[in-house]
Amino acid sequence: MCMHINSFATNTKFIILMHPKEFKKVKNNTGRFTHLNLQNSEIFVGINFSNNQRINEIIATHDSYILFPSEDALNLTQEKPSQTQKNLAIFLIDSTWGCVNKMLKQSENLAKLKHMSFTTTHKSIYDIKEQPGSKYLSTIESTLVVLKLLDAYKIENIQKERVEDFLNPFKAMIHYQKDLIQTANAKRFKQRSR
Repeated sequence: MCMHINSFATNTKFIILMHPKEFKKVKNNTGRFTHLNLQNSEIFVGINFSNNQRINEIIATHDSYILFPSEDALNLTQEKPSQTQKNLAIFLIDSTWGCVNKMLKQSENLAKLKHMSFTTTHKSIYDIKEQPGSKYLSTIESTLVVLKLLDAYKIENIQKERVEDFLNPFKAMIHYQKDLIQTANAKRFKQRSR
């Protein structure tokens, strides 16, 4: 999928926190695609990040949020993040919802972060994977929504074609997986007809 990646710089730092179970799927993982697309991003694998020196350094030097839909979250669709002299950092947890809660409970530093969320009518194009609900988006799709909103607030200044191409590796992966499924189904069908 590397040929579909066209990385670009952002003012905002994005930190992808990947659960070890997701890391096993790293070749077709949407968190990995997100990281490769964004030059100002870092990726960490683990469950408890409390004592991670680099993550604590980012939290200390940035105005840090974690993308998590809670009642007290700043809804980026309705409200611009208050800007300080520090640059913005957004932490993204790349995992299943069950594992997300575990990671938040065990990571004391993440539990202290302000929450950020958004509202959207977009539906996931990840139709080869069953989502928990119709409004759930993958990591890369959620990041795209955030990028568009930050761009609208002039926190970012991203070229239109970069935004339009952001999901290209994700779309290519879905297409590739569908081709594999169709090929496998066709082979099974031929074998049965003998």
